[in-house]
Amino acid sequence: MTSSHYTDTQLFIDGEWCPSLDRSTIEVTNPATGEVIGTVARARHADLERAIVAAQSGFVRWKNTPAFERAAAMRRAASLLRDRLESIARLLTLEQGKPITEARIEVLSAADIIEWFADEGRRVYGRVVPPRTMWAQQLVLKEPVGPVAAFTPWNFPINQIVRKLSAALTTGCSFLVKAPEETPAAPAALIKAFADAGVPAGVLGLVFGDPAEVSSYLITHPAIRKVTFTGSTVVGKQLAALAGQHMKRVTMELGGHAPVIVADDADVDLAARVMCAAKFRNAGQVCISPTRFLVHDSIRDAFANALVSHAQALKVGHGLEEGTQLGPLANERRLQAMRDIVRNARECGATVATGGERVGSTGNFFAATVLTDVPLDADVFNNEPFGPIAAIRGFTNLEDAINEANRLPFGLASYAFTRSVRNVHVLSHRMHAGMLWINQAATAWPELPFGGVRDSGYGSEGGPEALEPYLAVKTVSVSAIE
Repeated sequence: MTSSHYTDTQLFIDGEWCPSLDRSTIEVTNPATGEVIGTVARARHADLERAIVAAQSGFVRWKNTPAFERAAAMRRAASLLRDRLESIARLLTLEQGKPITEARIEVLSAADIIEWFADEGRRVYGRVVPPRTMWAQQLVLKEPVGPVAAFTPWNFPINQIVRKLSAALTTGCSFLVKAPEETPAAPAALIKAFADAGVPAGVLGLVFGDPAEVSSYLITHPAIRKVTFTGSTVVGKQLAALAGQHMKRVTMELGGHAPVIVADDADVDLAARVMCAAKFRNAGQVCISPTRFLVHDSIRDAFANALVSHAQALKVGHGLEEGTQLGPLANERRLQAMRDIVRNARECGATVATGGERVGSTGNFFAATVLTDVPLDADVFNNEPFGPIAAIRGFTNLEDAINEANRLPFGLASYAFTRSVRNVHVLSHRMHAGMLWINQAATAWPELPFGGVRDSGYGSEGGPEALEPYLAVKTVSVSAIE
């Protein structure tokens, strides 16, 4: 559990690892111990300008690299990630807190995502449009849009970057990411894999710093042509508005508050087991985490009891300890947020069936928590908890459950459990969400669209749809000269 293998993180600009020009740094803390384990370089305007200049030159070189060669370099990067699995996973656990098994899954998933996008980029086709005269030729070309600025959070330090990075690189864009200061080493390891795989200097850039300072500089810079962000709805709206003022393309993957509808004909044991794993993965710090549990009254008690039983069986501890299933929250602020949510729920009349309190006195551990009989005016049923709290309330008919699921402006992920083909049909057409998972946890494979609707953002970070925001469409019409 020592942090002896944790190293300080630098900026990556124009193919070189370097400190910031003023040598300023930010401390990195292990959330399981509260120990400062390293530092990360803090970029200022001068560093950001250097990174943008490099991204401009890198774009010129990369867009003129054949798609086949771009794909080959990406596949080499994926292979390096797999080779470095244990060292990268350890860094990820030390700085983020998630169990080492989850960290390994994140690294391996990143490699899969890279390979899928690498191949998909070889299938970016234009088309020939039949002309209205035999003396003309009409072509539709797809070209990379330009340098990309990305902004990513700490909950999945690798996978929140890799979807954006892979879509950008496979289409021929250069890519500059402002990664999270709380978890810098894992993103640095990802970028290093690409650099070691032969991606040319300038194509990739990695910076850290004050989020407002970095975002305002990068988004407004004329060289940046595409902005992609994962984070809260409040911040996402601000960045999207700023990008809109400068006519920048934007992809937004924002907050969710995922409902779970458990119908009266559901397999209760399956629903409780699957949703327990999904709810408490990464201590609930997941944008697609199930949060609002709407359970038919006829099975509500049975489901609640089963979910409580699964939650109580989870092993809480340091992510590097064998068998740990529930690690710490990212920081002290999240601990206080969980306390506030539980207190508010109690005041509104909810029952704490299990958990509801901090675990131990060292680190940011909070017990897996299940709240029952939660009224609609409780904060947990209106705002995303982003932590290990599940809130349950009953319903009498499916229509009421769907209306409640759709009541909030969020629309990222949603879940349902039912044996009825009719229910599946109704849910598929009535749920206002970018993703609906029925009788299963989320399976966010790279070939599937990943994104939300309404206040949960727009655009996709999966499937062929994810490539389109990185491509500009050009019409070329040529007429023969006699």
